[in-house]
Amino acid sequence: MDLLAALEALRRPLDRELFPLAVGEAASDRRAQRELAGQLDDYLLPRLRALDAPLLAVVGGSTGAGKSTLVNSLVGADVTEPGVLRPTTLVPTLVVSPADRAWFMGQNVLPGLSRATGTGPGALRVVTSDALGAGLALLDAPDIDSVVVANRELAAQLLAAADLWLFVTTAARYADEVPWSFLRSARERSTALALVLDRVPPDAVGPVSRDLSRLLAENGLDGTLLFTVPEAVLPAEKARLPADTVRPISSWLSGLAADAAERSRVVRQTLSGALDSLATRVPALAQAVERQQAAFDGLRSIVAGAYAGGLADFDAGMRDGSLLRGEVLARWQDFIGTGDLMRSLESRVGWLRDRIVGFFTGRVPELQLRDALESGVEALIRGAADGAAERALEGWSAAPGGPGLLERIGPMESARLGRPGQAFGVGGPRVAGVRP
Repeated sequence: MDLLAALEALRRPLDRELFPLAVGEAASDRRAQRELAGQLDDYLLPRLRALDAPLLAVVGGSTGAGKSTLVNSLVGADVTEPGVLRPTTLVPTLVVSPADRAWFMGQNVLPGLSRATGTGPGALRVVTSDALGAGLALLDAPDIDSVVVANRELAAQLLAAADLWLFVTTAARYADEVPWSFLRSARERSTALALVLDRVPPDAVGPVSRDLSRLLAENGLDGTLLFTVPEAVLPAEKARLPADTVRPISSWLSGLAADAAERSRVVRQTLSGALDSLATRVPALAQAVERQQAAFDGLRSIVAGAYAGGLADFDAGMRDGSLLRGEVLARWQDFIGTGDLMRSLESRVGWLRDRIVGFFTGRVPELQLRDALESGVEALIRGAADGAAERALEGWSAAPGGPGLLERIGPMESARLGRPGQAFGVGGPRVAGVRP
């Protein structure tokens, strides 16, 4: 099996609900499942199917870092919508070369997002720009720390789908924890990365840049390409940055678009890192699935043990003479006392004669005995089943995964699980084959 086929096989079971029980860190396990499925769909599988496809660079960062303004300034056109309101980037904008438009308009990258016409979460707006050379696209992502959960999740999804991160931070927020959690993730997965330090006061360019370089080294990101954009007074909120302040970034991107070998190196770095990360992510997910299976086995064992005990109770009740009390004992004494027991052992003619006589005289103690026995056996079955159900319910209430499962099905269904005797109906079933 080749690599692509192996990843396709890995992807297939990820659509199932693998973590229905509240066992261990189930919420975290579900998130890891979604993230793995998303990266397979959005990056690994598409990239392996087309290694020479255009490179996708995602521009990500914190709220108010200036991502949209940077993208507009790099392409020299107002392709995205910066603003003072937060969150700003509501619909991610993908800027592509006219030569690459057909590739990105298809479902080759980010197949779960609609194209062009969408205006809400889950849509991807695609615009073309002659400023970008063929082979490279820029995607303006939502804020990684957005107050809107859907935006944060979409930002993480887009970054996981990127060949290259162009990560934007500011002089005021470069030490915040949220950006560094993403940067450490990039390090762990060997994602190709360039950092833009934006809105730096002219007199702070040197000190802030040095401190940021120190933090990069301390977090295992020494050598990361770092661009600094000085703070500029813009005539309007939607104005673009001066061309000379972003020229080092635009020149680097232009060179990347023009150099197929360098693009290939970036793709190989990020692809290899994403594949290597599977060596720890997939076994961890498999162990979480095994915990779920162990919890299911435990719940089944509780039920099996409870009903095995109920069956043993029923068997003991049939053997210990408990049926020969009350109504059954009275009918048994009637049956013995009338001499019908001996007559039932006589010839078939005699037996038929007694039944006919008994019918007209109203004396049929053997039928009454049978009915009493059936009622007694039914009561014994009901009692054993109810006891087993109660034990099973009590066991589930204390077992791993049980309380969450009971809460999930609701109090009414849980109560029904504890009273299976209701399934026998109002009058109860007749127990076929039971004869005195």
